[in-house]
Amino acid sequence: MSTTVVEAQKDSVKELPFMKELIKVWRAQDTHGAWESKSDLDILAPYVVDKEARRALPLIGDPDPETIWRLELFFNAVCLMIERATGVMISPMLKMSHEGFGRMVLIGGRLIVVNKQLRDVHRFGFDSFEKLAAEGDKYVQSGVEMIEKFPAVANY
Repeated sequence: MSTTVVEAQKDSVKELPFMKELIKVWRAQDTHGAWESKSDLDILAPYVVDKEARRALPLIGDPDPETIWRLELFFNAVCLMIERATGVMISPMLKMSHEGFGRMVLIGGRLIVVNKQLRDVHRFGFDSFEKLAAEGDKYVQSGVEMIEKFPAVANY
């Protein structure tokens, strides 16, 4: 595959709605401009953990603070997209043991909009940027559907 084709694929990935939102969330964290010289996909590169990299990680391990932060920012982007689509303010809540097991819930009003059981958080990542975007879109769609199904609870 030529370099121009690879660059075109990367540019198209950056234009996916979830990727745009995740990039905005990450750029908002850079209050001192330390990442200004980094490209958007370089900032998001730690989300891509291919099969070989995942195999190199231990089966059981404690998640490091950067991995937890990456997980939180991923779900923050999901929250913002659900908010934009529904007008309901969404709050994330993460409860996790030091071993990387726990739960992430996204709450709108009195409604649990997204409920994700977490395990092996130290291995959190996706095979590709496309899979990252697809997984984010899946959570957004699920959250929007839940709010549409129970609007009275979400707007309580």
